[in-house]
Amino acid sequence: MPLRKDIKKVLVIGSGPIIIGQAAEFDYSGSQACKALKEEGIEVVLINSNPATIMTDKTMADSIYIEPITCEIIEKIIQKERVDAILPTLGGQTGLNTAVELYKSGILDKYNVKVIGTNIEAIEFAEDRLLFKELMIKIGEPVVPSEVVNCVEDGVAFAKKIGFPVIIRPAYTLGGTGGGIANNEDEFVEIARKGLSYSPVHQILVEKSIKGWKEIEYEVMRDSNGCLITVCNMENIDPVGIHTGDSIVVAPSQTLSDKEYQMLRSSALKIIDVLKIEGGCNVQFALNPENFEYAVIEVNPRVSRSSALASKATGYPIARIAAKIALGYTLDEIENAITKMTYASFEPALDYVVLKIPRWPFDKFTYANRKLGTQMKATGEVMAIGRTFEEGLLKGIRSLDIGLDYLDLPELKNFDNQTLTQLIIEADDRRIFAIAEAIRRGYEVEYLYRISKVDKFFLNKIKNIIDMEEKIKKEELNSSILLEAKKMGFSDKTIANIKGIFENDVRSMRKNLNITPVYKMVDTCAAEFEAKTPYYYSTYERENDVAVSQTSDTERKIVVLGSGPIRIGQGIEFDYTSVHSSYTLSKLGIKSVIINNNPETVSTDFDTSDMLFFEPLTKEDVLNVIETVKADGVIVQFGGQTAIKLSQQLAKEGIKIFGTSAEGIDIAEDRERFDKILNKLNIKRPPGFTCFALQEALEIANSLGYPVLVRPSYVLGGQGMKIAFDDNDIVEMLSYAKNLNDHPILN
Repeated sequence: MPLRKDIKKVLVIGSGPIIIGQAAEFDYSGSQACKALKEEGIEVVLINSNPATIMTDKTMADSIYIEPITCEIIEKIIQKERVDAILPTLGGQTGLNTAVELYKSGILDKYNVKVIGTNIEAIEFAEDRLLFKELMIKIGEPVVPSEVVNCVEDGVAFAKKIGFPVIIRPAYTLGGTGGGIANNEDEFVEIARKGLSYSPVHQILVEKSIKGWKEIEYEVMRDSNGCLITVCNMENIDPVGIHTGDSIVVAPSQTLSDKEYQMLRSSALKIIDVLKIEGGCNVQFALNPENFEYAVIEVNPRVSRSSALASKATGYPIARIAAKIALGYTLDEIENAITKMTYASFEPALDYVVLKIPRWPFDKFTYANRKLGTQMKATGEVMAIGRTFEEGLLKGIRSLDIGLDYLDLPELKNFDNQTLTQLIIEADDRRIFAIAEAIRRGYEVEYLYRISKVDKFFLNKIKNIIDMEEKIKKEELNSSILLEAKKMGFSDKTIANIKGIFENDVRSMRKNLNITPVYKMVDTCAAEFEAKTPYYYSTYERENDVAVSQTSDTERKIVVLGSGPIRIGQGIEFDYTSVHSSYTLSKLGIKSVIINNNPETVSTDFDTSDMLFFEPLTKEDVLNVIETVKADGVIVQFGGQTAIKLSQQLAKEGIKIFGTSAEGIDIAEDRERFDKILNKLNIKRPPGFTCFALQEALEIANSLGYPVLVRPSYVLGGQGMKIAFDDNDIVEMLSYAKNLNDHPILN
């Protein structure tokens, strides 16, 4: 179908502030949509209240309103701008809920404003728990025994009828907000009251618990002609019972038989077709691991965090294509922007494995409840690409920026077997590390499967990693073992720690043996067609996809370090700065090379930089990229604390730091050196001293007099910074602060 002629001006509704369950992925999708609309000559009006986003940048839309996303404000914008249509499906749950309110209030009819993309009826069928359940039953799709209720009493009656445990899912909320698993009546009453209060329509779904089943997602696309494709399917490593946003996810699925894959794919396509979705849609399933029984969990009739992951994992720009579909184009008319030889109607093919690992805030909120369930707690996520599951997992772990680069969490060494086992049964953010520790202690895979319901395929993959660890520990580090370890995703630092040597010793040995990474391209078509977009991941094979022309010595190339996963204290504001750094370099005729691992961001979009590397932000991984592309140096000051912490290490390796020097950064970040500058400049500040040792800290605190403020160096958002009221507080705080880095602490 050709471009719609009745639409000249479109209002794009953003998602507002970053909240758990709704983060930078909607800046990414909104920015893609704005660019796609403008390509077609559409005048774009944007409303969003988040100033840290790329989408609120002056170049993204013709008119930008940084205002509260409410019906009252949007009506005034519609009245002033006289838009022809609104596009709500790229603004998360906020955009979706607002569109429904605008429709029900009559505002859209009043000003003759159309809803483009997925229509309101489809949104209501997908979001309203009762309507969705009835539709699934009508089309013969299995659902879990459930009841939609509007009061606690009705919910209790149904829960008693089907038996505990039950899952509570509020309608029209995101990230599982207000939901949970109730094991008895008291827990049910508490969760149900909260769920009803969070639901905009005061409605909850009470569902028989199928905790332990596999959770599978399909990202699907549909156009107005009814053309359907599967972009990608994803498998949650954690079973049903843990929110998908809090689960490690792998794409494509690893444990499904062809029959299971096709069964769920057919169901997903059937559902999106019946709903008449126009654009992207996420369908979630529960699959009984013992047979072919499955149930539809829910549908997101919009782009989501899973959509961002699927986009970056496949190179298929879902939000961009959804915006084009909203304007009337069909999938076979939309060019694949990666290959520029195929069309959006071609299903992506992957010849690699992608893992998403959540980033939780428990390093900041050390006393928070870490237990994971149906209500999402992660603030962000990382994505890692490898040729094997093991490689992807280990690259993902070191991308998290939690002080670990391997499946070895030191605190678990002190757990007895009973405590460790309980941690695997009742999962929190440490479960993957607990499983690895259990395997080290000789736990059998069969037993671990029974207590965790994590598929034996994944447990065996983790066992492969632990077996390799033992091999490195016991045998001489020769060329064969080193190459095997690197192919599995082991970092130089991990190998060095296992062998008790220095990281640079491993790096030198590896380079002397000519064991260096190559870079493969994300191309949507498993190399069937040549890709035009330089979008890479590292692995240890022979053939390098980074073209010779892209590593020419005659071109200037500068690496921009991204900020990694969204976390408390480091949000999308650093993505904003990284993106603008890349844009500016390109305008100056310098090739911009971005290294980042956050699939939610604009910086990891296929067309933001001249070259994109989806890699961990560690010394080793960054140096490998710099050497491969022959970069002139790096810019670290736009990547938040993650990039700043690398400045000293890179400078010591002879890498030029553009902008503020490594020395200048260290003076500002190191508490001791900064204190000396203040003293030299005679600038007043509260009395304080820096220290490294506990006894020294206790002496300083007592000399100053309690209470005192403990402030570590090189941290973000005040991490590890607390007020101590006595010696016991100092002991506790310093043990935590010393885990952050080896720089001085200010009292």
